[in-house]
Amino acid sequence: MKQRRMFLYSAALFLAGCGGDGASTGAPVAQTLAAAVTVAPAAASTYTVALAGNAFITSAPAGAGEIINENGLANWSSAGAVTSAWFRVASAGAVTLGLDARLAGSSNSTIRVTVNGTPFNVALAGAATRTYAVGTVNVAAPGYVKVDLQGISKEGGYFGDVSALKVSTASAVNYASDAANYYWSRRGPSVHMGYTTPANTEYFYNEMTIPAGQDPIGSYFMANGFSGGYFGIQVKSASERWVLFSVWDAESGAKTTLVSKGAGVVDNGFGGEGTGGQAYLVYNWIAGNTYRFITRARPDGAGGTNFSAWFYAPETGNWRYIATWKRPATTTYLTGNHSFLENFIDTNGYTGRRVLYGKQWARNANGTWSEATAGRLTGDATVTNAQRMDYAGGLDGGRFYLRNGGFFADYVPVNQNFTRPATGQQPTVDVNSLPQ
Repeated sequence: MKQRRMFLYSAALFLAGCGGDGASTGAPVAQTLAAAVTVAPAAASTYTVALAGNAFITSAPAGAGEIINENGLANWSSAGAVTSAWFRVASAGAVTLGLDARLAGSSNSTIRVTVNGTPFNVALAGAATRTYAVGTVNVAAPGYVKVDLQGISKEGGYFGDVSALKVSTASAVNYASDAANYYWSRRGPSVHMGYTTPANTEYFYNEMTIPAGQDPIGSYFMANGFSGGYFGIQVKSASERWVLFSVWDAESGAKTTLVSKGAGVVDNGFGGEGTGGQAYLVYNWIAGNTYRFITRARPDGAGGTNFSAWFYAPETGNWRYIATWKRPATTTYLTGNHSFLENFIDTNGYTGRRVLYGKQWARNANGTWSEATAGRLTGDATVTNAQRMDYAGGLDGGRFYLRNGGFFADYVPVNQNFTRPATGQQPTVDVNSLPQ
């Protein structure tokens, strides 16, 4: 995970943009994001959709060597491997497809190109890159078009190298086009829900449910974010899941230090794009169950602030202390409270995930609880630059939700306000009795 990216979410997007005046209510509705695409031309235009930013190895046998690199699909030798690429059309109509490909040496190969379920066989030959015609399909509705590549036969060791799709259509076409940001495009769009909370919020409480089947590897379901840190759960691998609490170093560069941590919690520093302190608990949380999260910020009276986090699992029936971090040169209560949803493994960027956020409550420094019902949907640069359009958020059954990945058709434009129905049910937790 790129830690600096998370800092930009909390410090910029949420602190500045979480007004949440509740102008929009109701279930999410698919809409067209006019600013994200150009007006469709009257005649067909041809677009070059680079595999480097728009394709993934979606199936491969053990030991297969296929990769997507800066030049596209390479090391294609396994007939069992499937490479999938996506692009989005803004309107229904005919789409004609070609491939920019080459085959080293004088060998020949035959590959299958399947466009939205319609298969075409294409013969490749020759070392020079050229455009091979594939065929034409009729796309019935706006949304993503999926193109699968699979080898059928070859004379040499490889089926070929494919650098791009050539897409000809009268529709506007959306795809990852910024080569400098292909890594982020392949990770997919990140979406956020910012909450309106009162001044001097000392504790923030949230409930989160990941629906069954919506938890692929690489997912970060962040429940309690704030200006300076974030707290949530991750899917690290097929066998390991984390509860993660991180706090950034001060903007002055002064280092965040650990005050204390709970049993079984691992602490370390993080680096890369920014630095800070990180604490995580290896805990195999279960999709479909509802988990509770509490964060606390309290100035220490000496120019710093202590940030703490607690996690409640219904499987155990009790609150678990994660850690307290001291952030120097910072005097604040919790601000910029928000949640976000992201994928942090770029090779898994074709997978989809979804999360529901139930009850949000804030407790101020005087001990008064208030319910937070106003939320604002925002997105990262992959969203705002229209490199991917498979994202959504809003209300679902009285709860906020976020969704990303999977190349679904009906997205929800960002920078919208939503208001969930108030429950009036204050959290049944005595914060003074939380474990330390």
